Amino acid sequence: MNTVLEIDKLSKHFGSLVAVDEISFSVEKGNVYGLLGPNGSGKTTTLGMILNVVNPSKGSWRWFGKTHSSDSLKRIGAIIERPNFYPYLSAAKNLQIVASIKQVPYSQIDEKLKLVDLLHRKNDRFYAFSLGMKQRLAIAAALLNNPEVLILDEPTNGLDPQGIIKIREIIKQIANMGTTIILASHLLDEVEKVCSHVVVLNKGKSIYCGTVENMSHELGYFELAAANIDELVTILEKMPYFEKIVRTQNIVSATLKTDLDAEELNRMLVNHGIYLNHLVKRKNNLEQQFLNLIKNETDVTTAQNRME
Repeated sequence: MNTVLEIDKLSKHFGSLVAVDEISFSVEKGNVYGLLGPNGSGKTTTLGMILNVVNPSKGSWRWFGKTHSSDSLKRIGAIIERPNFYPYLSAAKNLQIVASIKQVPYSQIDEKLKLVDLLHRKNDRFYAFSLGMKQRLAIAAALLNNPEVLILDEPTNGLDPQGIIKIREIIKQIANMGTTIILASHLLDEVEKVCSHVVVLNKGKSIYCGTVENMSHELGYFELAAANIDELVTILEKMPYFEKIVRTQNIVSATLKTDLDAEELNRMLVNHGIYLNHLVKRKNNLEQQFLNLIKNETDVTTAQNRME
């Protein structure tokens, strides 16, 4: 798998404010990366630096193995501000202007409008578009030169539910075509639905970088039920695999401290005469994993401050 972006200890200071604090991560070709964090966590500043819009205080980055290459930026499409087109020109006319600037043929226009589901509105003026349609037109403009990487900053911000769903569908479609996507968002649901990888930022620091699936270091927990539930709880409490057993009405939740698959647990319980009528292995959702990461980072910072 090819690395398209490498970031090494990148930082940005605005006076005494540390907006980005020595973050490092890499982006592999063909994946969808989410920069996840609350407002003010450094997402937009990071995108600005790697697009040569914001000067870094220190650190470095490389696109396609090259440091600060203007040629590399020609292989990237980006939307980091609100869509800004001529309001009284049609969608097609606005894209013709963008195509001329990017020196790409007009023949690309209909293809990109079709991709973002605006081909039937190509002759309508921009001012008549909804916010979601304006955002989709901006995506079409960013794709005119067939970039290898597409960068989106809060692409669904301010949209209604229908507009959000439409943008997410388009992002998935673009990713399926092989384009690498870097998506900044404060929405956990957005990252979970469209991203394969996530970089979690908090107060300018990177506190996790990896797959969405492996974001949690927790082993997960089992949900179990059986006719003889009291005996089930007693047996689970004697097993060395669980750190916490909680019974809620007719369901038992058993949190793992060592890895154990469902088939093996079921076999052991059968040997003890327990026949389950419900067995599901789960992990905490992305929201809980994110909150745990933020809490752990806060706890570490507090401890360090006390030591100092």
